[in-house]
Amino acid sequence: MKVVPIGATGRFALVVKPEHLANRVKDSILPPVLATPVMIMAMENAALNAVRGYLEPGESVVGTLVHVQHLAATAVGQTVTATAEVTAAEGRRIAFVVSASDEIEQIGKGIHERMIIEVARLQQRLDAKIARSAVPRATPR
Repeated sequence: MKVVPIGATGRFALVVKPEHLANRVKDSILPPVLATPVMIMAMENAALNAVRGYLEPGESVVGTLVHVQHLAATAVGQTVTATAEVTAAEGRRIAFVVSASDEIEQIGKGIHERMIIEVARLQQRLDAKIARSAVPRATPR
């Protein structure tokens, strides 16, 4: 595990498509606006991009906390750009300030935390959990 520096930043951009809309993801009576979970996904991807260069082979990061506000609606065709900046890195835990904007205005802001994990170890834990449940394991793609 490499040291992740405070101030490391990442970005992620997404052109809003029909499958990203709240009336497809959540409630069909809503107008055609970006769904909050999709905005959060963009923020999480920006956070991953902020630390990707500091991960060792076989490591990744998983989300452990999301606390964001969705401030404004975004329409189909607009580009959402999310940014993340590392504000703390303590052991495997990394904290970020995150935001998202479209071409007009800021649409979201908040904080996010991720944990550095060993992918193989996570897979072992998942396999053990699946073995204890009645749910068959999905076939890898």
